[in-house]
Amino acid sequence: MKADIEKANQEAALRIVKGKPTLVDIAPAGDVVPGMKKNLILHAGPPVTWDRMCGPMRGAVIGGLIYEGLAQNREEAEELSASGDIIFDPCHHHDAVGPMAGIVTYSMPVWVVENRVFGNRGYCTLNEGLGKVLRYGAFSDDVVTRLKWMETELANILKKALEKYGEIDMRNLISQALQMGDECHNRNRAATSLFIRELAPYLVTLDEDKEKISKVLSFMHTNDHFFLNLSMPSAKCTVDAAKNIEGSSIVVTMARNGTDFGIQISGLGDQWFTASATMVDGLYLPGFSAEDAAPDIGDSAITETVGIGGFAMAAAPAIVKLVGGSPRDAVNLTLQMYEITVTENETYQIPALDFRGTPTAIDFLKVVETGILPAINTGIAHKEPGVGMIGAGLTRPPLKCFHDALEVFVAKYGN
Repeated sequence: MKADIEKANQEAALRIVKGKPTLVDIAPAGDVVPGMKKNLILHAGPPVTWDRMCGPMRGAVIGGLIYEGLAQNREEAEELSASGDIIFDPCHHHDAVGPMAGIVTYSMPVWVVENRVFGNRGYCTLNEGLGKVLRYGAFSDDVVTRLKWMETELANILKKALEKYGEIDMRNLISQALQMGDECHNRNRAATSLFIRELAPYLVTLDEDKEKISKVLSFMHTNDHFFLNLSMPSAKCTVDAAKNIEGSSIVVTMARNGTDFGIQISGLGDQWFTASATMVDGLYLPGFSAEDAAPDIGDSAITETVGIGGFAMAAAPAIVKLVGGSPRDAVNLTLQMYEITVTENETYQIPALDFRGTPTAIDFLKVVETGILPAINTGIAHKEPGVGMIGAGLTRPPLKCFHDALEVFVAKYGN
């Protein structure tokens, strides 16, 4: 069938820029994530089976099963994972997103972010911090102990403070953070600070032990990435409103599982277009090199689909200290992204570009036409289970994903 691609893309882009992600709750995944079951483990990226999972995702699954009490150690967890008794499904199939390995299990607390314009929701776990953490594939006793504290104390205290505060406008916080040097993917220092500033007056009024309150504040204060797990579900519920628009060539999902990179296109429904995950070009922590790295992994590229993250690097010159390059490179990268997007988001502005709106709504047809691939900044996990984070850098999707989508798009719409 014929389609008015330009009109469809304008509608998709309008839905993205009009979206109003709003933090409304914290709750156990089993209570709020659609379709969540006790034997279901959600993961980052497109669908993948246990036998094809990369090292860090396997490590995170092992940790998740131990955390849930379904396994006592690595050996039991690996046996259970291979048995067929555990169901694996992408976070994206359940309105959720997860950074790096993206593992979500039944008992894990999740942020609940609602798009107040369109009524749909996005979910994400709470951020553990950097280094040796579950999302990077670590599963030692201290990792599981931290997750249990996050479930029993951190989430409960933050939930009580949020109930006192009321709903939080995430679009407003992201907009402010971009003015303060964040891009809200790999640099979240300003956004985390703003979030603490909003909740702190309510935290200190809670009828809780002062030491527990202090620990919660310290945990957020020392974790500059705490806001990442809020920016991601904010982006998810924003871009999901642009799904399933007939004739639209807008990219609504970019996600990686460490084995495959997958994209989804608005006008092509829930179909995944995948290719082998790429490697990340970046900077490494002392003692590690590219030989130790796992391929690109995580759902965090959802931020780029709404015009922040790698697309807003011009707003965050300090990001280059983490991912490499120079401030000029960051500006040039953002300028390049305008060539493959449909619109600019006037809410998310870049001071260094005379407050120009961020490049928003990736048109996969423009990607194919120009050969310019979306820029993604991301963390780097060790290729072996149990090690954790070893660096950060920049990557791009495989062009094959877009070429495969083109074949299907032309077959469907004949344009």
